[in-house]
Amino acid sequence: MPATRVEYIVPWWVLWLHSVPHLGLRLQPVNSTFNPRDESYQESLLFLGLVAAVGLALNLIFLAVYLVCLCCCRRDGGVQTKQRNSCCVTWTAVLAGLVCCAAVGVGFYGNSETNDGVYQLIYSLDNANHTFSGIDSLVSGTTQKMQLDLEQHLARLSEIFAARGDYIQTLKLMQQMAGSIMAQLSGLPAWRDVTAELTEVADQTGYVEYYRWLSYLLLFVLDVVICLTACLGLAKHSKCLLASMLCCGVLTLLLSWASLAVDAAAAVGTSDFCVAPDTFILNVTQGRISTEVTRYYLYCSQSVSSPFQQVLTIFQRSLTTMQIQAAGLLQFAVPLFPTAEKDLLGIQLLLNSSEASLHQLTALLDCRGLHKDYLDALTGVCYDGIEGLLYLGLFSLLAALAFSTMICVGPRAWKHFATRDRDYDDIDDDDPFNPQARRIAAHNPPRGPLHSFCSYSSGLGSQTSLQPPAQTISNAPVSEYMNQAALFGGNPRYENVPLIGRGSPPPTYSPSMRATYLSMADENLRHYPA
Repeated sequence: MPATRVEYIVPWWVLWLHSVPHLGLRLQPVNSTFNPRDESYQESLLFLGLVAAVGLALNLIFLAVYLVCLCCCRRDGGVQTKQRNSCCVTWTAVLAGLVCCAAVGVGFYGNSETNDGVYQLIYSLDNANHTFSGIDSLVSGTTQKMQLDLEQHLARLSEIFAARGDYIQTLKLMQQMAGSIMAQLSGLPAWRDVTAELTEVADQTGYVEYYRWLSYLLLFVLDVVICLTACLGLAKHSKCLLASMLCCGVLTLLLSWASLAVDAAAAVGTSDFCVAPDTFILNVTQGRISTEVTRYYLYCSQSVSSPFQQVLTIFQRSLTTMQIQAAGLLQFAVPLFPTAEKDLLGIQLLLNSSEASLHQLTALLDCRGLHKDYLDALTGVCYDGIEGLLYLGLFSLLAALAFSTMICVGPRAWKHFATRDRDYDDIDDDDPFNPQARRIAAHNPPRGPLHSFCSYSSGLGSQTSLQPPAQTISNAPVSEYMNQAALFGGNPRYENVPLIGRGSPPPTYSPSMRATYLSMADENLRHYPA
């Protein structure tokens, strides 16, 4: 007896999506009943994609107007204004990066949910196919046993019992019971075509889902790479990275709106199915499978009796009658006809295996197994699947917002880089605090003799003839430093000279250089007494 049906409850987001207006390309209302073969219904889903295309067009127009205004409205502000603009650009880029990361996180969750829902559908379809294939296998196997194997045993027994009319009548009765069983089994629905269609649907769904999942995964990776490129370009003040980010950002913006169009159409179409799945399945199976059988599996209610109950009952009674007749022949006919024992035992073994097949067939034809698969498929599609599509739609919107912001920030950062370069160009090249001058000096070290404010020797060979110029006591530390530099390297060491007078520690010297340093210090004390 079928168990109480676990009710399928339509989730609220399915009802919300189903309430979205369904309009054709000419803006005429279209029936929202799920009918994928109807051209007007297909146009209503295509219209949702066109709405996303209009959103993309408006987005591009806004970006174009913004960039034109940014190029035309050039205002020269003060230092504080430039600093505020630079800070605004930085924080706006940081905010856009955070929104992009949040969008990728939401997208990963939605992609996983949709994938789980689709594979739950595929798993349910495979289970249903296993059940249908098992039913067909049991029916065909039992029919073959009754039609071929049993007939052969009965034919040989008819020859053996030819002299006994009562035994022949028993064999004819068994033959009639076997015919009755085959007639009842032939009345069961053949699931071969249904199994083929479900297998095709499962294969196509798995194929499409794999590439859908992979495409979104690549889109997530692309978004993260572009976000990192933008952050690196702003940190390094690299125009090349910034230009790459702008170009890839426009491409990702197009992909985000395209994915939004696909997600919206898929979510609305699936919600139309999930509002009334029973009605759609009844319409599809009409003319192929009995409506009574379809309703039995869809609803599986205690108030609905099994349409296979009569078939299974007749099958059971016929088998019981045949087993009784075979047992009577074994008891009474074998003592008279010993050669009949082998065939009678074969018939008894065949009937026992047919009874086991009957029990398996009864379990497979019960509505609870297939109804559970049906509910699992609805749960996967209408709960996890549509919920994942909603999160993917949210990802598309957040990604479009983030990359639109990055595209708006990019030109401002470019202008800031250009202004910064112009400010460096205005600094004197001889200024030791000019960063560009330091970079040029680092790449192009001086090769000729440098003129300093004091004289020095260019070789270690002239150390003994070195005579320091006459200087005042206040300039002695400077002269001392330059003389020491001449002795130890041939060229003066460009260090922070004023630090010598403040008792800063000298550079680290080898023992020989330290001895030379101390001898020169004693000589300077003799030339410059305190």
